[in-house]
Amino acid sequence: MSEAAMVYVVDDDNSVRAALEDLLASVGLQVRAFASTAELLAQPLADAPACLVLDVRMPGQSGMEFQRQMQSLGLHLPVVFITGHGDIPMGVKAIKSGAIDFLAKPFRDQDLLDAIHQGIEQNRAWRLQQAARAEIQGRWQTLNDGEREVVRLVVQGLLNKQIAHQLQLSEVTVKVRRGHAMRKLQLTSLADLVRLTEKLGL
Repeated sequence: MSEAAMVYVVDDDNSVRAALEDLLASVGLQVRAFASTAELLAQPLADAPACLVLDVRMPGQSGMEFQRQMQSLGLHLPVVFITGHGDIPMGVKAIKSGAIDFLAKPFRDQDLLDAIHQGIEQNRAWRLQQAARAEIQGRWQTLNDGEREVVRLVVQGLLNKQIAHQLQLSEVTVKVRRGHAMRKLQLTSLADLVRLTEKLGL
């Protein structure tokens, strides 16, 4: 997983795109600029923490429309809106929808950079969380059906003897399955097991 941050800029104004590319490059940020959301979607995104700087009003799909579609498109990018035509209700709506900031042109360079850095850090944290969840799910997948069955009953608070009775197994078999599950999940305590199953939504 590359840690070099990437900023995506979508604005139909060539001069704005060029100015933002220069600004972001001057502070060491990688940037890719597009004239429309369609152009952005046509390119594979970098495997890196990222933020999207999005113009509100553009020919074709607007920035606000695109923000509403992002989740269904599988795009988990923090959005910083920029606009020459914004108003307060529009800004409030954008922030309530999860945008990092809503900046009216002309805006201070530092305000934009602060918002972008906030978005990148938010995305970096989200990516780490997703990687941790994927790692936990990978461990869970190593368990066989019998081990998962025992784990589900353990975290419900049942004793080995009760689990054995419910599954019509010997208590020794339950202990063996429980031990195998704990080793495969790389856990040492019941509390850790409960927390892991909560993260998996079990």
